[in-house]
Amino acid sequence: MSPKKILLAEDDEDDRQFFYDFLQHRSDLVLLPAVENGVAVFDYLKKASNTNLPDVIILDQNMPKQNGLQTLALLKQSLFFAHIPVMIYSTYADELLVQKSTAVGAALVLAKPADTEGYHKMIDKLFETIQ
Repeated sequence: MSPKKILLAEDDEDDRQFFYDFLQHRSDLVLLPAVENGVAVFDYLKKASNTNLPDVIILDQNMPKQNGLQTLALLKQSLFFAHIPVMIYSTYADELLVQKSTAVGAALVLAKPADTEGYHKMIDKLFETIQ
């Protein structure tokens, strides 16, 4: 199986750094350059060629301009991007966020991990879900 290309949308610089530091050595994924909000997700996707689209998009729920749920809804309405699996993660992934996100089409909704092991478990669960 070829590595999955992951696009992360995360406005917090520390969280972006954790994501990259903890996951950079995995051979089953390619970390695309992160974007800072949902609007930037679409900017990235519109510039990407069909061969360079991400295999998975991970959205932080709490971002400026366009939050994760808003971005997810727009992605799932798009003829060009609806096929890309999307995961939402948040510091507080409560039952309401899970229900709303899955109703709109999220493949997975999880709380942000706190350590390396948590990040690896999150990615493993994501890959299990989208296979």
